[in-house]
Amino acid sequence: MVVSVPLVSKKYLAEKIQHRIGSFIGIIVGANYFIWVALETIAGTFELNIHLPFQLCRVANMLIPLIMISKCDRVYQIIYFWGMSGVFQGLITPDITNDFPHFHFFRFWVGHNGMIIALVYATVVYGMRPKVESIKNAFIALNLFLLASVIVNLILDANYFWICGKPPMASLLDYLGPWPWYIIAAELVALVHFAVAYTPFYILDRKEN
Repeated sequence: MVVSVPLVSKKYLAEKIQHRIGSFIGIIVGANYFIWVALETIAGTFELNIHLPFQLCRVANMLIPLIMISKCDRVYQIIYFWGMSGVFQGLITPDITNDFPHFHFFRFWVGHNGMIIALVYATVVYGMRPKVESIKNAFIALNLFLLASVIVNLILDANYFWICGKPPMASLLDYLGPWPWYIIAAELVALVHFAVAYTPFYILDRKEN
């Protein structure tokens, strides 16, 4: 779906239908977090130190409709790098403890797979593309989000963005040293991921020139 949906839409569908499909993808991904919060609230299990949008994938999910419906390039330039690095890493080492057919299983995969599909769709169908200078902007935005998460963690005694401790399941952070050094190492890894995410476009630019 990551490749087939954008390619079929680009090649065979009218622009109006392309936008409707893109909007549908954006709504599904964007609603993912809010549906979860609504269900936790109804069940009486919502907790401020667990369910706020201070994990990277949650914020990225919430911003996806701005790309898919409004075609906001400024948001795309940041979320592309976040999604193709951090969210993609989440697909490799998912921080989920519930198996199929639990709701959290679907929530995780819609939020992460849907994010990748949306970004590929926006790139292929809408013709949006990342800029090399956006690597810096995405990294600055990432650190501003990190700072906000630190403040929230201190206030709520939480562990958003895995700043105060590593996730309970296996992850890339397990290989980056003890706390707090893995946070610094993760910053360097993020930059490498951003560069890798931009590499296909760098190659295309070199070929065109």
